[in-house]
Amino acid sequence: MCGIVGLFLKNKALEPQLGAMLSKMLVTMSARGPDSAGVAVYGAGSADEVKLTLRAEDASATEALAQEFSAALGGPITLTVRANHIVARLPRDAEPKALQWVKANAGKVQLVSVGTHMEIYKDVGLPEHVVNEFALPAMSGSHGIGHTRMATESAVTINGAHPFSTGEDQCLVHNGSLSNHNSIRRTLVREGMSFATQNDSEVAAGYLTWRMNQGDSLKQSLTSSLNDLDGFFTFVVGTRDGFAVLRDPISCKPAIMAESDDYVAFGSEYRALSVLPAIEKARVFEPEPATVYAWERS
Repeated sequence: MCGIVGLFLKNKALEPQLGAMLSKMLVTMSARGPDSAGVAVYGAGSADEVKLTLRAEDASATEALAQEFSAALGGPITLTVRANHIVARLPRDAEPKALQWVKANAGKVQLVSVGTHMEIYKDVGLPEHVVNEFALPAMSGSHGIGHTRMATESAVTINGAHPFSTGEDQCLVHNGSLSNHNSIRRTLVREGMSFATQNDSEVAAGYLTWRMNQGDSLKQSLTSSLNDLDGFFTFVVGTRDGFAVLRDPISCKPAIMAESDDYVAFGSEYRALSVLPAIEKARVFEPEPATVYAWERS
């Protein structure tokens, strides 16, 4: 089942409200996904710095791990601790050392995402719990996507929660099921991709990253997925500059969108859009099957 939301702000004056707006949208999808929830928020960043979002396997050890990480890098870094997640901002040239530390501490800490503008937060529990746990309403940014999960094919774990990120400033949320994800995973592993879970949605994220690494645009990558990925799906994808939506050719999963002068929004159901300001003035429509909808900042 699952629920997806996405919000891309055209009006910069609304950016301080991104987290609050996204929170309301996510909570309305609770009935579609009570097992876990997650969000990706795209906010301020710099090409000279990189953000690592890390998750402590033991929530009680988060502060201690943050201190260990800071001591190991020994350079100018900024750490923000939110519940069991740590967001580290560090100089670009310190990234290899940071990733080496994460690898050496596997089992205690997990890498959730890498980017210049993106932060990802996810946990098990109701969407309202996750929203409050990470203080999402206070976050600002240009765009974000979120997911509420109803686990139907795997255990309820944080590893199974969306969004999935397999490339810098790239992430994906998915409602549906892919039937050929194992064969696609094997192909991508041969191409040098790595995966942290057995989840089919992570394979979809990895596929798009692989295509974009080959030089395809986000829109071209999503168009190619219509031929290469089998199953039923609705994808909402975030990149540093953009936001995109794709439904499979059958489109059995519900989806609704709204566009106004202020924003573009996506929801699995209209009620996720109904909480947005001036929604009555927006153009509300159902995305067509096998059609890529994409918006990017200039």
